[in-house]
Amino acid sequence: MEWTQHAHAADAVADLCARYERAVATARGIVSGSRAAGADDWRAVTYPTLAVDVRSWQPIDRTEPFGYVDRPGRYQATVSRPAIMADYFTTQLSRLCANYPCSISVGDSGVRIPPEYLDLSGIDDADATVARLRSRSGGGADPIPRPSLDDVDDAIIDGAWAAFHGGQMPLFHFTPQRFDIACERISHYTGIPADGVQKYILFTNYAMHTREFVDLALARLTDPASRYTALVLPDATTITRRQAAQVCAADLDTGSTRQMPRFDLVADANTGITMINIGVGPSNAKTITDCLAVLRPECWIMIGHCAGLDARMRMGDLILGNAYQRRDHILDEHIAQSIPIPAVPEVQRALEKSVRHVYSSGQQLMRTGTVMSTDDRNWEWNSRHRMWELLRGSTAVAVDMESATLAANGYRYRVPYGTLLSVSDLPLHDVPKLPAAAQSFYASSKQAHVQCAMHAVEKLAKKPSKLHTRKLRRTIAEVPFR
Repeated sequence: MEWTQHAHAADAVADLCARYERAVATARGIVSGSRAAGADDWRAVTYPTLAVDVRSWQPIDRTEPFGYVDRPGRYQATVSRPAIMADYFTTQLSRLCANYPCSISVGDSGVRIPPEYLDLSGIDDADATVARLRSRSGGGADPIPRPSLDDVDDAIIDGAWAAFHGGQMPLFHFTPQRFDIACERISHYTGIPADGVQKYILFTNYAMHTREFVDLALARLTDPASRYTALVLPDATTITRRQAAQVCAADLDTGSTRQMPRFDLVADANTGITMINIGVGPSNAKTITDCLAVLRPECWIMIGHCAGLDARMRMGDLILGNAYQRRDHILDEHIAQSIPIPAVPEVQRALEKSVRHVYSSGQQLMRTGTVMSTDDRNWEWNSRHRMWELLRGSTAVAVDMESATLAANGYRYRVPYGTLLSVSDLPLHDVPKLPAAAQSFYASSKQAHVQCAMHAVEKLAKKPSKLHTRKLRRTIAEVPFR
């Protein structure tokens, strides 16, 4: 492989982007027939590679949350769609090179890109053309690769021995194929492309919360002092600041045809807010965060409902999760139950202050405590004896289905996380969730709940460096990038 040396991070990232765009242009030329080419020419359609040689190790500021290494050597990553991550890569490279004497190199990996992961839009019969080119290739390895799950894993994230003890050490958390399939699935689940995901993400499992989010987003767009530039809906409709005042929220697509409807309140450099209705259950929570993690968001926060476990609670009380009891079973193979999932103080404080700001009547309605997440929606349908055994010794004050999963995957992927839940039933105290009471509760609580979450991430967005916490870094198996 021939390498190009770069003295500055921005130049290296620009080279990455240019190489990838040339690969896309080559692929489009082959598929469109605009150039005389065959399947063998796909050998030039490759992912670019970024390498950093840390020439010597030295002690650095002990408060650094990332951009550090355990030893000198070559750290390398083959990447896809670098334009999406350009600001991130530039920041991370600059941080690393400020801490150690480094050399930055960019080259072609030789790893061919499957056409299914490329933008071939606007080319007539692109799929049929690719199929014909594949069929014309001779025996042996197919010059036009197919997407393969053999190239998709989380070995780096999960600290596999082989991932950190090969020819070079990993620089970034994800392989290019892992990045590509995550972006494709984000688009599939949410209805809009991955490159529009904002850095601050709110999760819910209620359409009423996304409707409130749209109302609040439109109000922010009409504010002359607002930093937001547009609202993007699950059907890809974009509402600009100029259009916002003439839009009626009730007439908008709320994403009922999408599996996980997504709404992007856009700000410069993707520093706005994304809200996603992920549906119900820990499997959904893991599915979407597995994908979103490749974009390295600044944080994600769950706002939902829960069962309260204390007789002093009332419907509508807020639960700020500061610990998680994992009975969801979804991540046990990745993170052992014996590993504690720490609260992220910066997110906790932001949520606490937001409750005070929105409710303005003190915080007597908020309780901080352990959230138990279960994979059994009808967990409370048990005998009193069974419930006694289930909760004996537990510190949980609330039960839901997603919060512990989102927190555990946040810890796993090094993405700051938080939980702000609203008590919707008290099953231990003869207040089950029934339709009439639930609808009344929803109507009275939904707006303030969403306001609290939006206010919290807006405060965090003003000083994102506060979220760069060392709490999410491990003793071993860390990469230099955040």
